[in-house]
Amino acid sequence: MGNTYLLVTIGAVFVNNFILAQFLGICPFLGVSKKTDSALGMGVAVIFVMGVASIITYAVNLLLVAWGVGYIRTIAYILVIAALVQCVEVIIKRFSPSLYNALGVYLPLITTNCAVLGVAILNADESYNLIQSFLNGLFSGVGFTLAIVLMAGIREKLVHSDIPEAFKGFPITLVAASIMSMSFVAFSGML
Repeated sequence: MGNTYLLVTIGAVFVNNFILAQFLGICPFLGVSKKTDSALGMGVAVIFVMGVASIITYAVNLLLVAWGVGYIRTIAYILVIAALVQCVEVIIKRFSPSLYNALGVYLPLITTNCAVLGVAILNADESYNLIQSFLNGLFSGVGFTLAIVLMAGIREKLVHSDIPEAFKGFPITLVAASIMSMSFVAFSGML
């Protein structure tokens, strides 16, 4: 049983990384990864939302299946995620206005972040129990954070690098993201 939890955890961070292996959550990955501090702030918010959403959507899924209306789970999950993001937004605005301003429009976009919805759907599709769902959600958020912070660090270094004019800005970011993605594919042999 403990081995299963370890596999879910390592799989969520490295093997099935939502950004670099499943290509979900690319918008905030490319939009917020200009500075490591804002990338870390976004990552922590996503970890919280994914972890808590996994628990709540697990319970919602049980209710929907019991009531025979499992076909509306996507809508229910979106409502849960939207409510959580609103709570996170209020908390960040209250306790860290600078982070709130740095994240800008990307914070409310967590509501429509396909990675957050993807983890809720994956938990239901894989028939994870409550603990597995929580671990998958939490560590999928950790994998998201790892990817976005690594990309932010790379982008901060690229600003000071001698890059051909045609590759400056977004093109070199896409090249770096593709190389990161290829490196994470190497983890697929782990599990």
